[in-house]
Amino acid sequence: MRTQRSKNLVSQLVLPVMSFLMLYPVFWWIGASLKKNSEMGSPSIWPEEPMWENFTKGWFISADYNFTTFYANTLMMEFFNVLGGVVTSALVAYGFARLNFKFRGFWFSILLLTLMLPGQVTIIPQYIFYNNLGLVNSYIPLILPHFLGGGAFFIFLLVQFIRGIPRELDEAAKIDGASVYGIFLRIIFPLVKPALVTVAIFTFIWSWDDFFGQVLYLSSIEKYTVSLGLRMFVDQFEVQWGQLLAMSLLSVLPSVIVFFLAQKHFVEGIATTGIKG
Repeated sequence: MRTQRSKNLVSQLVLPVMSFLMLYPVFWWIGASLKKNSEMGSPSIWPEEPMWENFTKGWFISADYNFTTFYANTLMMEFFNVLGGVVTSALVAYGFARLNFKFRGFWFSILLLTLMLPGQVTIIPQYIFYNNLGLVNSYIPLILPHFLGGGAFFIFLLVQFIRGIPRELDEAAKIDGASVYGIFLRIIFPLVKPALVTVAIFTFIWSWDDFFGQVLYLSSIEKYTVSLGLRMFVDQFEVQWGQLLAMSLLSVLPSVIVFFLAQKHFVEGIATTGIKG
């Protein structure tokens, strides 16, 4: 009994210290977003005089462009990315999990092999392809791949989830006259909701953080996303670090909000697909 109490006491003392160490970069980030350039080297986390105007000046980064435009561009792109990723990955996963067709196992193996293909291998062929079609400097190269299955990882995740749904439900729907697409829309799609939320969250966060793809395909400032807007601070003659950190702090808020709003379904989807695997 005494040993158990000692273990609990140690845990209660160690956990707050470890939590503080893990959160220290975030505390420093928040404090630095309110500092002047001259205070950036200061060991103190909090500035002597908070520069709240770093947020307003950073938001209106220039006379012609501001982060309202960049957020609108990014959210528009995210809407289509999430829509395409959720719908098409569910359709492809349903085909692999439920339908019998020739070489199904072979094509599923090919799909899984693409998980091991480094992204750098496909960058140049993809860029040449989109450039020949005149689609560079548009959002299509960033959105279109999400409407072509949504990615091998998401398809695999959903296949595992759908395989856990009893086939008796499909048979009952067939007896009632439901077609293949009817079974998908009325039976499978509503039941894979936790896994679809997981797909939506990952798609949103990965697309939001995809700086390389955005800098590769977008060159007009009026089409810039939030990530590219942050890069404009570095292009200035004198980098305003306080404004840059203030805007970068705001840039992570959408991902954090989305995660906490859908956290319950996200954990449920991950846990269920892991058990079924």
